[in-house]
Amino acid sequence: MYKAPLEDYQFLLDRVIGFDALMADIGNNDVNQDLADAVLEEAGKLAENVIAPLNHSADMTGAKRLQNGQVETPDGFSEAYAAMGNGGWTAMEASEDFGGQNLPMTLTTAVNELWQSANMAFALCHLLTQGQIYALQKSASPELQKIYLPPMVEGRWTGTMNLTEPQAGTDLAGIKSRAVLNGDHYLITGQKIYITYGEHDMAENIVHLVLARTPEAPEGIKGISVFLVPKFLLDENGEYKKPNDLRCLSIEKKLGIKGSPTAVMQYGEVTGAVGYLVGAENQGIDIMFSMMNHARIAVGLQGLAISERAFQQARGYAKDRVQGVPLDGKKGDAIVNHPDVLRLLGGMKAEIEAMRALMLIGAAAMDKAKHATDDEKENLNARAGLLIPIIKGWMTERSLQITSDAVQVHGGMGFIEETGAAQHYRDARILTIYEGTTAIQANDLVFRKTIRDNGTAVTSLIDEINSEMVLLTNHQYPAVAAAAKSIIEANGIARNVTANILGGANTPRRPATSGSNYLMLLGTLCGGWLMARSGAAAADALAKGENGTIGSDDFMTIKVTSMQIYITHHLPKIFALARTITDGDSPILAMKPDWL
Repeated sequence: MYKAPLEDYQFLLDRVIGFDALMADIGNNDVNQDLADAVLEEAGKLAENVIAPLNHSADMTGAKRLQNGQVETPDGFSEAYAAMGNGGWTAMEASEDFGGQNLPMTLTTAVNELWQSANMAFALCHLLTQGQIYALQKSASPELQKIYLPPMVEGRWTGTMNLTEPQAGTDLAGIKSRAVLNGDHYLITGQKIYITYGEHDMAENIVHLVLARTPEAPEGIKGISVFLVPKFLLDENGEYKKPNDLRCLSIEKKLGIKGSPTAVMQYGEVTGAVGYLVGAENQGIDIMFSMMNHARIAVGLQGLAISERAFQQARGYAKDRVQGVPLDGKKGDAIVNHPDVLRLLGGMKAEIEAMRALMLIGAAAMDKAKHATDDEKENLNARAGLLIPIIKGWMTERSLQITSDAVQVHGGMGFIEETGAAQHYRDARILTIYEGTTAIQANDLVFRKTIRDNGTAVTSLIDEINSEMVLLTNHQYPAVAAAAKSIIEANGIARNVTANILGGANTPRRPATSGSNYLMLLGTLCGGWLMARSGAAAADALAKGENGTIGSDDFMTIKVTSMQIYITHHLPKIFALARTITDGDSPILAMKPDWL
């Protein structure tokens, strides 16, 4: 049974992020903490009562392609997506010009966690549609925006992203799909693979964004354009019911997220699929990467979401399961009382809280950058850009361990599909792969976000963390002061490691070897920073006699304990990662491929 973490979000928005002050800073005074709490409460009801109950059954049945090429999604998916549209949830982030609510990303990110935790396979459709809305608002012509955005905002149409081809995965320079001008549109031919929700029965129309080359385009990525290719075109009756020349050839059989159809799409088998240029020719990579950055932070959110879902299930099982007598316990005590089970669950809880705080910090950075003045924009964009690969890479990698720990808590029953614990483990596995693998995030962090600006953005973050922690070393609550001192020590290590990365700039294979560890180090550091901030906020509340919140009379005490668990069980990983980064590149590079 899934329960939306409303208490955590109320605490984070109010006491850690400072939501009302943030909204004032970005000039969005129509949105405040009370509204955010109300929105999250209603979203929680839909997530818990409508979307979450479909999760396990959808994993069992999967999506199915029919002989006519149409795809049936699992029972209940169509109705659940309609409920999202009818409730206005598909309109949250979109501009008011197209029927959207123009809500800040800090709030919509919190809401999106609830959808992804409830049912990640289902919520992928919403994730991709929101990404396409973002891209079209930014890059499409007014004519295309007027036609295609309102139905997607209403939840009647959905969107996809079509990049990958059989011969062109990470290296998009190998794309062969073609687009030939034909009057006011282009005719698209080619095949795309791994297209999430490329075909389904949840919407009246599916709008594909497709990367392709025009005949005179230059070679490589500089010659790629992006086209809007709808499943249905306008017919003689003025309705979008005329089939375009595209079809789903098959859907993949996958390790996880089985409820979501991952399609192989064929464009232009007969006359060519009608497509409309988005932006200008040869600007496709820039436009698609703008959408992909939006998607990458959303996939980081999926890492948090699936971790939360797995933790809740493991916690529930551990509180009910009786096996053996815990040390210093009594017969009949549940396994949650065994010290090692308590270690697993406590570690999971602490890290999830750190992930959630960093997720909101990242969303807040995006909101600040979006509304920044010209003088502020460069620095705020740099901060948001720095956090994206850390959020995507760290949260998804950690979700693999957290969901694995959740299986471990279940023991043998975790290995049995009917309990549902294995599903979260399998579903999490894709997160470190799609929308750019962890290695790609690491390369982005090392080369574009650290070396390119000579470490300016990273150093700014480290300096900010240090300044905040120095103030907390004088905190009246000893546990907070101790945590702050630990973060300062870890911060110094991060500074030295960054210098090491910069020192390898002229021999790029060295920092590339260390990139994934560098990403994990910065993610762990950011988690510790925000857990110390959260712990301080909770300790301040305790000093005022405020221990309770919505869900627990001991809420603030629990927050302080979670901080201590993070500082003692997760933060020390930084020391090992630093040693590997500074000393470990030479042995790796000495290993010749033919020795393996």
